[in-house]
Amino acid sequence: MEKPDYYEILGINRNASCEEIKKAYRRMALLYHPDRNPGNKEAEEKFKSAAEAYSVLIDPQKKSIYDRYGYDGLKGEGFSGFSGFNSTIFEGFEDILGSIFNFGFGDFFGTRSRSQSRNYPQKGRDLYLELDISLEEAAFGVEKEIKLNRVELCPECGGTRMKPGTDKSTCSYCQGRGQVHYRQGFFTISQPCSKCGGRGEVIDSPCQNCSGTGHIREKKTIKIQVPAGICSGMRLRLEGEGDAGKKNAPRGDLYVGINVKKHRYFEREDNDLICEISISFPRAALGTKLEIPTLNGKEILKIPSGTQSGEILKLKNKGVKDIHSGRMGDLLIRVNVTTPSSLNKKQKDLLKKFAEENGENVDSLKKSELEKINRFFN
Repeated sequence: MEKPDYYEILGINRNASCEEIKKAYRRMALLYHPDRNPGNKEAEEKFKSAAEAYSVLIDPQKKSIYDRYGYDGLKGEGFSGFSGFNSTIFEGFEDILGSIFNFGFGDFFGTRSRSQSRNYPQKGRDLYLELDISLEEAAFGVEKEIKLNRVELCPECGGTRMKPGTDKSTCSYCQGRGQVHYRQGFFTISQPCSKCGGRGEVIDSPCQNCSGTGHIREKKTIKIQVPAGICSGMRLRLEGEGDAGKKNAPRGDLYVGINVKKHRYFEREDNDLICEISISFPRAALGTKLEIPTLNGKEILKIPSGTQSGEILKLKNKGVKDIHSGRMGDLLIRVNVTTPSSLNKKQKDLLKKFAEENGENVDSLKKSELEKINRFFN
């Protein structure tokens, strides 16, 4: 069956503002509210259709998809119709929705309210923190101590929420069912019991150490192993090191985001390390040997004669170990040949003589270079 037009359902044009969409929905909800139309199936469907239309058009992302591609576009994004009164988008309509909004109208549409979910085991919350480490620690791995402020089971009651030596009693209001039922127009609505919170049991003597919550917040110090070869932006997952769960559910996990601090000498590119050294023209021309720092200590680097500025030399296997394969990266040394900024007369004369031996006249342009310049300007 063809899906009705959402704008048509609410009686608005396609350029309607958020405020106009809200006003239109309020008008429709009042008109077709179940209390005003007991036993009217047509009103029930129009009430649900208005809610579905509003839930799409008030959401900027869904509205954009619907405007471009229609209902089929929404289905491509996983939308399958109205799925209950979202507590965020339907805020401000409690005066219209009344007990339907508060007493779990979501059950009518096949969803469970958040208050009911408290009755079920809930995994503990995941925790996340950032850890700064040095390049050396990233390269070789390291054990670190980290401090957490996390939720733990109460050591006094063990999470039972009861004062030690006491017991629970059956809730007299709901007779232990955890639910109470109301008749709302053509709906029969279940609501978690307000006395026991949907648990069906009442604690007469709550644990004083945790104020009857079953949990306390404590500071913990744990050790984590950072593997060799880790990079900035990677995350470590420590299973079961998050907050404690509820009703015997498992703990959450701890995620540790890694940030490798900037090094004084080296830059990292994948598993290779890069550094720069400066040498004089005579050393670059004649060749030499230099002592180079590495993460493993000092190494002797041979500079070949005739090395040019910007040339990159390599020390094999002096980089960082790959975290997956274990293969070692290399240390890449970028050579900068420096030009002396001040020369005495003797040094200048020697350099001129060297140039003349090389067939160069440092005081004038070569004929070939002059011809190139003339061609450029002519």
